Amino acid sequence: MKYDFDTPVDRRGTNSLKWDVGPDELPMWVADMDFKTAPEITNAIIRRAEHGVFGYNIIPDSWYDAYISWWQRRHGLRIEREQLIFCTGVVPAISSIVRKLTTPAENVVMLTPVYNIFFNSTFNNGRNILECPLLYEDGEYAIDFNELDRSLALPQTTMLIFCNPHNPVGRIWDRETLKRVGELCVKHHVIAVSDEIHCDITAPGREYVPFASASRECYECSVTCLAPTKAFNLAGIQTAAVMIPNEFLRNKVNRALNTDECAEPNSFAIQAAEAAFTYGEPWLSELREYIENNRRAAAEFVRKRLPTVKLVKSEATYLLWLDCKSVCDSSKALAGHIRAATGLYVSEGAQYGAAGEGFLRLNIACSASVLSDGLKKLEQGINSYLR
Repeated sequence: MKYDFDTPVDRRGTNSLKWDVGPDELPMWVADMDFKTAPEITNAIIRRAEHGVFGYNIIPDSWYDAYISWWQRRHGLRIEREQLIFCTGVVPAISSIVRKLTTPAENVVMLTPVYNIFFNSTFNNGRNILECPLLYEDGEYAIDFNELDRSLALPQTTMLIFCNPHNPVGRIWDRETLKRVGELCVKHHVIAVSDEIHCDITAPGREYVPFASASRECYECSVTCLAPTKAFNLAGIQTAAVMIPNEFLRNKVNRALNTDECAEPNSFAIQAAEAAFTYGEPWLSELREYIENNRRAAAEFVRKRLPTVKLVKSEATYLLWLDCKSVCDSSKALAGHIRAATGLYVSEGAQYGAAGEGFLRLNIACSASVLSDGLKKLEQGINSYLR
């Protein structure tokens, strides 16, 4: 490999949210990679820093060009310049969109288990969270379209927050599935907000389908959140975008993002995104291979050493979704025990909705040696829990 993913990076003492843990603890929880970003991105940030003046910034044409080229080239989605709006992050964008496109006490539907911050963006804005549990059978997830139809049909339902690919279960939704979701949203006059931040972390040979590309219905009813931050480990740079084909929705979202003051870039946000989408492809290809090797190693470890645990089949993200229902009744209790007994910090499944109870989420975006240590701690923690 041209790029080094094997050498562990010491992140302690860097004000890292993930690594704000005890000296003997190993954090494998939040979706934050332990790899250095692509050197092409680092060099772009350094060049900007060397200028030495960090005043207010504009969005140049080159930023739009970078997004448009990337999604056309890699994902077959044609984006028009006017459809893109800069924002400081996917979560701030979703919170603004919920505030602007829904009213208090209306229902926001989520296919659970799903990214827990969706709940915060909804509940904190006085909207009702309506969980529509995914079907789970033989270690795989699917959408319960009967239940989704019922949930979207409710008079107070005005929005669906969709995750594509799906965090935490790692599912890439196929085109036919996306089309059915879009048809139901249009049928019931519901806006689909599609979080596609994990779209570039897919298994080698597997690509995701952008929600907006699946059908005309999907194109017209959707607001899509995009960013280089998960794929290139840039969350702290605060750089993202929303893509909205429908002019009416776009004008409302544009006003929301500007009202909430999350539509202006910091002095590194533009350079980081442009470098990622212009020069980062070779690094990303190697990263995906490395994560896939980690996934295979973890799957083999679970199969051989943790017979009471089932690893859910995953096609995307760098997160493992572990079915521990035969081990525990409370994922919070299990995760807490593992951390106390071994220092391994993982996410309890219950925080991703009621359908996540009995599961754990484990971040494998780390060097192979760190993953090996984490898996051993997981085994030790589960075995001691069972005793």
